[in-house]
Amino acid sequence: MKKILILGAGRSATVLINYLLEQACKHEWYVTVADSNLEAAQRKVGAHPCGRAVWLDVNNIEDRKATVAKADVVISLLPPFLHTMIAEDCLLLGKHLLTASYVSQGFYAKADEVREKALIFMGELGLDPGLDHMSAMERINDIREKGGKLTAFRSFTGGLVAPESDDNPWHYKISWNPRNVVLAGQGTAQYLKNGKYKFVPYHRLFSQAEPIEIQDMGTWEVYANRDSLLYRSIYGLDDIPQLIRGTIRHAGFSRAWDALIKIGYTNADFPILNSEELTYYQLTEAFLGNNDRAQTLKGCIAHLIGEDIDSEVMAKLEWLGIFSRKRIGLKDATPAKILENLLLEKWKLKPQDKDMVIMQHEFEYTQNGKNYKLTSTLVMEGDDGENTAMAKLVGLPLGITAKMVMAGKLTTPGVNIPVIKEVYLLVLKELEEMGIRFKDKLEEV
Repeated sequence: MKKILILGAGRSATVLINYLLEQACKHEWYVTVADSNLEAAQRKVGAHPCGRAVWLDVNNIEDRKATVAKADVVISLLPPFLHTMIAEDCLLLGKHLLTASYVSQGFYAKADEVREKALIFMGELGLDPGLDHMSAMERINDIREKGGKLTAFRSFTGGLVAPESDDNPWHYKISWNPRNVVLAGQGTAQYLKNGKYKFVPYHRLFSQAEPIEIQDMGTWEVYANRDSLLYRSIYGLDDIPQLIRGTIRHAGFSRAWDALIKIGYTNADFPILNSEELTYYQLTEAFLGNNDRAQTLKGCIAHLIGEDIDSEVMAKLEWLGIFSRKRIGLKDATPAKILENLLLEKWKLKPQDKDMVIMQHEFEYTQNGKNYKLTSTLVMEGDDGENTAMAKLVGLPLGITAKMVMAGKLTTPGVNIPVIKEVYLLVLKELEEMGIRFKDKLEEV
């Protein structure tokens, strides 16, 4: 009997586990879900006849290797820094490995060995990165095959809250890793615009967010991701004059997040001694530094971030709780960790809440002497606070790919991401059968 091992039973694992348990019963496979939180893994597997939950400390080398050795395909949902360690086990033991995370240099360094052993190591199989690659490459290759020449490619994705569950002034709730929400955008964004390189450092990124029209959804805003140029060659777009990947948020979000950056709340570089004894009010006041204030704390913060005291940005900050007298309660925490803890409380999806994912690609190209713009948009809502659109769109591409590897339908060995037809055609076809499809709009410009 063939076996699948899923490492990690966290926030985005539910749909993946359910999908693979269903497939396992159809194909006489078996699924093992391993996590250091056995109770969480057991909740997701339940009493399913084709799977089980086991406890695993991935730092225990012998236990980890023994668990990996029993599988044919390993799916790692662990934090990205652990993937290289799992890759070494899979390489040693001859196991295929799939992840939803970005493929690191440590992964790529093993490419020759992976290929020599006829193994498949594939990353970036989630939503973004993942579904964005697949859906974009399908359309890029279609344009090329029809004789078109691409002149611009823009791709934006947002994990958001559905309109019926939008009940806070930020118009946002957390449906993915809260740590990544806090650290989003850190580094320097790099992209191409009008044939020129653009480099935007973190401290200016959110102040340069731009509006975008989403098909049938009105005006939103986007800020640039840091990885746009990384995919220029991978997509075969080395000579394109405009290329940007970014993140979608409600209009006004970026301006308020920029305020948190200016204050200092997103800093992950230093622990605050005795932070558990401080209140949010005291921490916010401490960020003023040498300002011997002659006005209210709110007034000083408004001056610091360049806002009117009664602005929408200040209203968002006050709702968030950074002026509250509540104790932080986290020992020696960094500002970013304190902010993450606050957001987990304030931006939490309630059990009945629905999240929403928006992904939109924009392709501009010339063909037969004419200029065209193709806009391709996916909008999807989740079912509730656990069966989220985020979990579906991260878990299903990963699960479908795992099924294809198990069934022998994917055979290209080496370290890859899903930009090859062998992968994306099969995944997109099954997603369409599930009702997950993009709406395309073509216009001459």
